[in-house]
Amino acid sequence: MKKFDKDRLLLAAAGPALALVSAFVLTMIVLAASGVDPIDPLRIMIEQAGYEDIQVLIVNQAGIYFLAALAVAIGFRMNLFNIGVDGQYRLAAMLSAVVGAAVSLPGPLHVLLIVAVAMLTGAFWAGIAGVLKARRGVSEVVSTIMLNAIATSLIAWLILPKNFGVQPAGSNDLTTGDIPESGWFPAVSLPGGDIYGFTFVAFALGVVYWFVLNRTRFGFDLRASGASESAAQASGVEPKKMIMTSMLISGAVAGLTGMPLLLGESHTYNLSFPLGIGFTGITVALLGRNNPVGIFFSALLIAFIDKASAGLDTAGYAKEIGTIMQGLIVIAVVVSYELVRRYGIRRQQQKVGEELAAGHAIKTEKEVAA
Repeated sequence: MKKFDKDRLLLAAAGPALALVSAFVLTMIVLAASGVDPIDPLRIMIEQAGYEDIQVLIVNQAGIYFLAALAVAIGFRMNLFNIGVDGQYRLAAMLSAVVGAAVSLPGPLHVLLIVAVAMLTGAFWAGIAGVLKARRGVSEVVSTIMLNAIATSLIAWLILPKNFGVQPAGSNDLTTGDIPESGWFPAVSLPGGDIYGFTFVAFALGVVYWFVLNRTRFGFDLRASGASESAAQASGVEPKKMIMTSMLISGAVAGLTGMPLLLGESHTYNLSFPLGIGFTGITVALLGRNNPVGIFFSALLIAFIDKASAGLDTAGYAKEIGTIMQGLIVIAVVVSYELVRRYGIRRQQQKVGEELAAGHAIKTEKEVAA
């Protein structure tokens, strides 16, 4: 058992390690083929990460990615591919910002109301895909992609001045109005800037995710349903109920993705609110293998690439090098994990063969002795 656990741990670490090394090598090849020094941009990015303000930006961005990846990971554990995290998060941020700007409550209650609206909105939007999957067998990939497009159009309509939007004087921007200070989440001040207070809530949710998934009956039912729907059903678990539940929880966590930025810095939803966070969350969840510790370090890595690559412009390099690196990481993750999976299967088959051969040899020796 100890040997098996050791092998399983090594295989679990081999996937991310191989993916990162492959992505690093491929990035250097692409840069060299483009006539760009393959080493200097990476050196600059590492130097950028040494500045305190960049470090704060990385931690803040990592908290946002961490929440998006948790939402994706919950779906993955149920064998569901929730591609709609981006739409769920943006719609939740927009509606919670509208509510937050429209009411006036004591600090803690104001923040709780905004968070509750965000979670309910995200859960509702993801629940639509859950109903379609559980009741009609519609692929959650197709439905969540379409819901992303619908969410984008719905937000564009809701934020018009004739609805819930506000257009500042002399600006072409549209916002939902400013949330009063009672609805702000306290930040942690450091020499390099302020770390969003909700970032620590995000990381704490990773502990909750691990505990629920690995130490509760619900977590066992979720993992069992994702591994084998028929086996889970035979043991008394309702797969359709688990689909709905996991999509609702995934959507609720997705709704929280915008809270670090909304409650910690912008205090309003506007046209410049980040896009694509949900899709980056897929990369982070895959690289972290749906494990909260792996997701944490993956979120830091992707956030590092995001923020450190922004300084490449001043050195004469295109900041899109960071985007290339992220894309190569996605490709490397898919290929590396499949290679490691196949190796693991072959290794397990080899071990079983060796154990059977050893058992046969012992039996033969006993027969000869008899």
